[in-house]
Amino acid sequence: MWCTPFPVGVAQIARCQAGPFSFGPFALARGSRALSSNSSVKPALARRRRGQPSDAIIALVVVVAAFALHFATDLFGGLERRYYDFASTRSDRTPSDRVAIIAIDDESIANIGRWPWPREVHARLIDQLAAAGAKTVAHTAFFFEPQTDRGLTRLRDLREQLLSGDASAPAWADLGPDARQRLQAFIDTAEQDLDTDARLVKSLGQAGNVVVPSLYVLGEPQGRPDQPLPAFAQKSAVPDPQGFGVAASAAQQPLEAIGQAALAVAHLNQLPDRDGTVRGEPLLLHFDGHGVPSMGLMVAAQSLNLGVQDIRLLPGEGVMLGRTRIDTDASGVVLPQFYADRGGRPAFTTDSFYDVVSGRIPATKYAGKVVIIGATAAGVGTLFATPVSPAMSPAGILAHITSSILSGHFIAQPVWGGAAVLAVLGLVTAYLVFLLPRLSAAAGAWVTAGMFVALLGTEYGLLAYSAVWLQLVFPAALLLVGHLALVTRRFGVTEARKVQADAESAETNRLMGLALQGQGQLDMAFDRLRRVPHSEALMDNLKQLALDFERKRQFNKAQSVYEHMTQLDRGDADVRSRLKRAKNLSETVMLGQGASASHPGGTLLLSGNGVEKPMLGRYSVEKELGKGAMGVVYQGRDPKIGRVVAIKTLALSSEFEGEELKDARGRFFREAETAGRLQHPHIVTIFDAGEEHDLAYIAMEFLPGRDLVEHTRAGQLLPVATVLGIGERVALALDYAHRQNVVHRDIKPANIMYAPDADTVKVTDFGIARITDSSRTKTGMVLGTPSFMSPEQLAGQHIDGRSDLYSLGVMLFQLLTGVLPFRADSMAALMFQIANQSPPDVRTLRPELPAGITDLLTRILSKSPAQRYQTGADMAAELKRLQALAATLVGTGISMRDNASSQSGHFETTQVEPRRP
Repeated sequence: MWCTPFPVGVAQIARCQAGPFSFGPFALARGSRALSSNSSVKPALARRRRGQPSDAIIALVVVVAAFALHFATDLFGGLERRYYDFASTRSDRTPSDRVAIIAIDDESIANIGRWPWPREVHARLIDQLAAAGAKTVAHTAFFFEPQTDRGLTRLRDLREQLLSGDASAPAWADLGPDARQRLQAFIDTAEQDLDTDARLVKSLGQAGNVVVPSLYVLGEPQGRPDQPLPAFAQKSAVPDPQGFGVAASAAQQPLEAIGQAALAVAHLNQLPDRDGTVRGEPLLLHFDGHGVPSMGLMVAAQSLNLGVQDIRLLPGEGVMLGRTRIDTDASGVVLPQFYADRGGRPAFTTDSFYDVVSGRIPATKYAGKVVIIGATAAGVGTLFATPVSPAMSPAGILAHITSSILSGHFIAQPVWGGAAVLAVLGLVTAYLVFLLPRLSAAAGAWVTAGMFVALLGTEYGLLAYSAVWLQLVFPAALLLVGHLALVTRRFGVTEARKVQADAESAETNRLMGLALQGQGQLDMAFDRLRRVPHSEALMDNLKQLALDFERKRQFNKAQSVYEHMTQLDRGDADVRSRLKRAKNLSETVMLGQGASASHPGGTLLLSGNGVEKPMLGRYSVEKELGKGAMGVVYQGRDPKIGRVVAIKTLALSSEFEGEELKDARGRFFREAETAGRLQHPHIVTIFDAGEEHDLAYIAMEFLPGRDLVEHTRAGQLLPVATVLGIGERVALALDYAHRQNVVHRDIKPANIMYAPDADTVKVTDFGIARITDSSRTKTGMVLGTPSFMSPEQLAGQHIDGRSDLYSLGVMLFQLLTGVLPFRADSMAALMFQIANQSPPDVRTLRPELPAGITDLLTRILSKSPAQRYQTGADMAAELKRLQALAATLVGTGISMRDNASSQSGHFETTQVEPRRP
């Protein structure tokens, strides 16, 4: 008998966890030091511990529950069978190349006609296979009912009248003898054509190698069957007085003429498991004292030139096929090998019935082979789930079974398997009850994981490599469920202990938070206070902490405190009001704090709700312009002379602390110092710099227009002459800066302001510039925007003005084409391209550009600084020459302005006026 797989479940275990078993000695062991400090709770805990079951008892309860669940349900059995399907089909066994399938598929139905077909169609295929020398043919279609044509009946009536000379048909008497004979011959020929059953019988008899199926009702009979086994079926059966095979109570046999003409008749019953999947093959069915072989067994025997007389039964053990022993269970069921598809190809060669019968595929292909004919078309026949397919036809199943018998590929269930599984179950139970409770959490997890992997790995290895089924899923599941149950229990005890410890330390955390708050360490104080459960005292402490954050103008942190307070008490209206105010303040721009000696009015909030307009130094702040490289940028005004300025700010103390604050302050003012040294018509002018409390600011020239970012996108590109003019002026500005020993380090479209109406260009944001002769900065620091950085800048090497010229070349490439010369999905890939790859030719993107632009960009984007323009003045001169050439082309009517389809690389030609100098 098959060993029923041992499945393991969790739901029942979860129910076993409920009840009084909530705490155990594990909590006391881990928290002994903490409990020793509180003698008032030790007696109660000790009494509670004495009333609790041990981990061993809990483990034993889990084991019993798992066994009960296993025997009451198919949960673990289902898991075992699914694991069997997974592992057994990973075998490297290959199917027999002697077995082929001819499928009655959808194509055949579409070309031949609706099912069932005239049996003459089947006869034609059998004749072709017989003529081609097929070894054995197994036809899985059922021929249980006669197939009678209505015209055949009328022909037979006509012949009877002709032969009898019926008086009611006097016309027969008028026929002469010759006419009567010719008419009778015609009727005989037509009768033969219409009698398809006879046609099939003739083909079966002439082939002499076709096995046809019978079908049985499985189950123990209550008495003798209604119809004994027909004589033609008895010829294919073996005596079975001991009832070795699977019992059957009734049978459906093919038509007697077909059964007599066929080589053999065998059963085509499938034996699905509880989940509906076919895994086993009943080699014999016991019916009316006979053992009826399966089609797989009979086809294999005939292909080996063996007959029924060569099949011997070994009751309770197996079947002898010639000299080959096939071990089975007590009912004659064997586990065949189901072969998985390999490399996208089916396990067995499968051809369409229509292709073979029509001659598209020559029948000689099947010479010497076992050919299985069966339906695979939708709606024809019944499909079954197997370990390798959720829907397989009986013909496909028969192919796997026949190949297994011919190749000796079976899955063995050794007689010692049951004892081995019981031994493993005992080992797992002993581990859960006696060893696991004594292990630490980490050690227990490692041991359990090792055992779990070993159990499933052993079953997998035996199935996949040795074709032996040792059912270890239930022991593995029992191990896992038992471990999880004990871990869950320990976790519950630990959590309960943690709640108690947290309650005891709440006051300690609150006092520690107050102490940190008194020292000005507000973030650490909030971290402590948020661990304390709700109380009126805590709420008062948190309100004071939020006020301290507000005094430091850290409204986002005050907002976090109020949000935490609302989580503790959602009904506190005062907290909700404070939270709303903190949100409003965090969304506005805070510029300063309190009053100072030089500014009695102090600096207030920039808000649209009637709050006083702030001052920074001597400048009044009017509105926010945006975010700069170092902080927020505002529009301001010098009230003494009415000059509009741009003010760049940085709230240093809210972003930095300690040494970082000093470094940030120094870097900020080095920016002002560096930019203030530069006086050039194409460089933004710095007017003033200062610091009010902890808010540093720089007042600079207010620039009309916008940066060049919007002109880097296809569809918004500037005319070529304009781009070259901008590049010329930027190059002159950089030449001036480089002669002052200043390297910008971040030339890109966002840092170039352009006003088309006034035709002005300004280089902005020397915020990360470094004075090349200064020793106050760290050599090798990589600053800038990666896509625009030179190879030496990316490598962290010492750089000079030629690096800025490289960045200007990248910017010109983007302004001319709408794309960057180097693009990648990751920083590493981008850095590799910049350091190693040559940029694309700009004229591949815009063919109408002058060749001189390609030469300029190729030179300036060179990897080696020595091969680039050495000064900005040199580059500006070349840009000026190219600008004149581009303006000349524009004057002749050739426009290089990209049209709306420039994203695909197309440009239009239109009339435009030359740009005025």
